[in-house]
Amino acid sequence: MLALQGDFREHIAVLRGLGADAVPIRRESELNHVAGLVIPGGESSVMDKLARAFGLAQPLKAAIAAGLPVYGTCAGLIMLADTILDAIRGQESLGGLDVEVRRNAFGSQLESFETDLDIPAVGEEPMHAVFIRAPIVESVGPGATPLATLADGRVVAVEQGNLVGTSFHPEMTGDTRFHEYFLAKVRARAV
Repeated sequence: MLALQGDFREHIAVLRGLGADAVPIRRESELNHVAGLVIPGGESSVMDKLARAFGLAQPLKAAIAAGLPVYGTCAGLIMLADTILDAIRGQESLGGLDVEVRRNAFGSQLESFETDLDIPAVGEEPMHAVFIRAPIVESVGPGATPLATLADGRVVAVEQGNLVGTSFHPEMTGDTRFHEYFLAKVRARAV
């Protein structure tokens, strides 16, 4: 669990509830001992600055390129995107997902919302999704696959190999299916 900023505690609780040995990661030496990583929601520009300040940005990019399973929610999705369309000056992403994202695509905190999404990859029953100052996937390149869209067709969940990203916060709803989906990727790589 990347624990530089954001709602990492909530993700740790969900992952531990599913039996995973979830630990906070703040240093490169800690990164070397994990089989998968979750990048939580929070503020993507702050996460970027902290990752670089703590010397984690390059090791994270290398781990992603080497196939480390990573799940990014909200700001985590922005961190995994190859392109941030409205990045603040100097903002960088870790990359890995062949997508273009737009930060805070739905507006301010006041425009946060909840909706149910059909996500066949995680099950037949719709998933209740919470969007808080959420990004949107503006375009999906040939390397990535959309997993969920809003009713208007905008993409809000994607995957590419061992990488998964969602615009929404499943750690807030009690629905653990996305975390389970991610843990299956972690287990498959460990075999």
